[in-house]
Amino acid sequence: MGLFKKNPFGHILFVKKWLIRIFGLLTHRRFRGFNELQIDGSEIIKNLPETNVLFISNHQTYFADVVSMFHVFNASLSGRVDSIKNIGYIWDPKLNIYYVAAKETMKSGLLPKILAYMGSISIERTWRAEGKDVNRQVKMSDISSIGKALDDGWVITFPQGTTTPFKPIRKGTAHIIKRYKPVVVPIVIDGFRRSFDKKGLRIKKKNILQSFEIKEPLVIDYDNESTEDIVKRIEYAIEQHPSFLKVIPQKELEALEELNKQRRW
Repeated sequence: MGLFKKNPFGHILFVKKWLIRIFGLLTHRRFRGFNELQIDGSEIIKNLPETNVLFISNHQTYFADVVSMFHVFNASLSGRVDSIKNIGYIWDPKLNIYYVAAKETMKSGLLPKILAYMGSISIERTWRAEGKDVNRQVKMSDISSIGKALDDGWVITFPQGTTTPFKPIRKGTAHIIKRYKPVVVPIVIDGFRRSFDKKGLRIKKKNILQSFEIKEPLVIDYDNESTEDIVKRIEYAIEQHPSFLKVIPQKELEALEELNKQRRW
């Protein structure tokens, strides 16, 4: 790899590699130490193509969710099954992993800007800006950026666009799936909002069991399934369809709401 070789977004790969190494070392104990990350299905990762893979996941914190995925993906590619034991896997990370994030979030300070360099596809949210509800059109340049990332590698996206559970799936994800026809891999996470603050930077509570389930890729008829059909498929795949609320005990829902109130700041 040339010292100044860049990815399609102009990021120097040598710099990106060292940022991932450093942040990997700094964050490893958040998922194996202070708390334990229980992984299931990571053998799927090694069988995925090098490019045009879209990971869809529910969302619990701004940054910890993505950081955990960087750990799990790289550990899996280095031969570990359902484990991030031995941080050595981070020495040679996969450099074409990207994640979709709100532009205003990634510009909110020095640390988010550094994290953005590690792989953010920063887009303008069409439904919310500066803490207020808005209604604006999707920027085609944002869609093109996601397509560019898929052409180069793997993309992580959170179809609900919010850390609040059971919010509706944004249709934009379905449009991207129909347009670029990626391999779509669902991920379901849990325990992150209990162990981290909302940003996912501060450890709020230790000894929390965090779960991370990677499911088999969805079988999608890209040409004949409608965006509404795909939205419904996504809801079920990441376990955010309203029907999942029926199987959650009322006490647990009340406890979750209380945690949400405590996190407001």
